[in-house]
Amino acid sequence: RNAPTFAPGMTDVAAFPFPLWARSLARTWRYPKQDILRNPDPCGYIPLRKAIADHLRASRGLDCSWHQVMITSGAQQAVDLMARLLLDSGDVAWFEEPGYPGLRGPLHSAGVNMVPVPVDQEGLSVSEGRRLAETARMAVVSPSHQYPLGAVMSLRRRLELLDWAEENNAWILEDDYESEFRFSGKPLTSLQGLEAERHRGSKQPSRVVYLGSFSKVLFHVLRLGYLVVPEDLIEAVSSARTLMDERSSLLAQPALADFMAEGHFSSHIRRMRRVYGQRQQILVESIGRFLSEYLTVTPDDAGLHIIAYLTDHAKTKVSDRRIVELADAVGISASPLSLFYSNPQQAQQGLLMGFGACDRQQIEEGCIKLAKVFDQAVNN
Repeated sequence: RNAPTFAPGMTDVAAFPFPLWARSLARTWRYPKQDILRNPDPCGYIPLRKAIADHLRASRGLDCSWHQVMITSGAQQAVDLMARLLLDSGDVAWFEEPGYPGLRGPLHSAGVNMVPVPVDQEGLSVSEGRRLAETARMAVVSPSHQYPLGAVMSLRRRLELLDWAEENNAWILEDDYESEFRFSGKPLTSLQGLEAERHRGSKQPSRVVYLGSFSKVLFHVLRLGYLVVPEDLIEAVSSARTLMDERSSLLAQPALADFMAEGHFSSHIRRMRRVYGQRQQILVESIGRFLSEYLTVTPDDAGLHIIAYLTDHAKTKVSDRRIVELADAVGISASPLSLFYSNPQQAQQGLLMGFGACDRQQIEEGCIKLAKVFDQAVNN
């Protein structure tokens, strides 16, 4: 059965090379090495941490050794761990507005006060952040592809953010969301890499913690992610990890290390980048053909969803939440953009439309169905 039409964040699992993955699983578990079975490192399987460090240095410009890489059970666990380790209850953190609700939960449960900082086409507004909470202790940002708006943080803003963190002794949590699926242009260096470049030759400590996940690149149920922490945090993170919980499942870690070492990981990313780029194009064209009266859309440089904004005409008649509710009844699972704002008064009206798990036919048929939903909602 196909995935729900336009559900954001879904990947095409049918395109994943499961026979190669099965081979990596079999190879690592048929005669497992003793280091997997006895006293595994609390920060994760070392060959996998080495493979991740190599991948990040080559693809994202990170400056890191494998010792700085820690395996987690995904982004939420990573945020939870860093919030508890680096912040005290009652501390203030900048949070993107609109932003990814999945990261609000762990910050909230760690007692962090989140200040929503507006995002524009250059990414998080550092000047607004300073105005709203100059002395915040952390900024949680997704500079490579902001969720949900898709903005890429400009170099000017990145440098401003690093300046602010240095001046205030604050932390930056860099969520490198969907950076792998970039369809045009060269990605900007990560904040972590940019900071390392600025500090080269100096003793200035790093303020950036980098986090990533494998769920969008491989498949969601894998539940594996990673943190890259500054050198002087390695010991504290390792101790906290030991105390906080059991380590992430070791079943998949050796297989993933093997899968990356064999080159299957990077070739899968390259192949899917082409596929997703084509699907986004089909979706943009289909919206133009069937939905131009109700939605305006521009192609995005990266990611697995686009934002289709309600036209002025549509906005006067119906809300994005109402459209999503009606669309759900006909098997369409777009998300309302207004849901991602903490302040409903400032919320924009639009739909997050995922295309990762939809083929051409599903995209075109979905747009025709959605046009009917709008026709009924706007004209009744």
